[in-house]
Amino acid sequence: MDRRLAELPIMAQRPDRIEARIYNIWRRARSRWGSPMRLKLPGLQHLDLILADSYWVCVDRTTYDVPVLAWVELEDSGRTALHLDIACKLNYYHFAASAVRAKCLTLMEEILGERLRGEE
Repeated sequence: MDRRLAELPIMAQRPDRIEARIYNIWRRARSRWGSPMRLKLPGLQHLDLILADSYWVCVDRTTYDVPVLAWVELEDSGRTALHLDIACKLNYYHFAASAVRAKCLTLMEEILGERLRGEE
């Protein structure tokens, strides 16, 4: 997926931040289940979220995982406190990607949070 993200044309790229709360849930999940991981996003028809160490990408599984949007260049190296948000860049590959950005992160937090609580 790394190479594919680099090769696809980007409609727009914006600076973004991932809330510390959401990023920390992903780190806990990654330490338990490894990376990359793939989540189906209920309520977002045909969209999955692939979470890797260097990117998070929302893909349309009905079009052979064509990216819709991707959080790239996650700046977590040198992070000194768990309460700090993570700076990144957000790539838009689809004209309607901004409509699913917040929902993707909310669903990811809910799904991973439920799985983590289920293992406690």
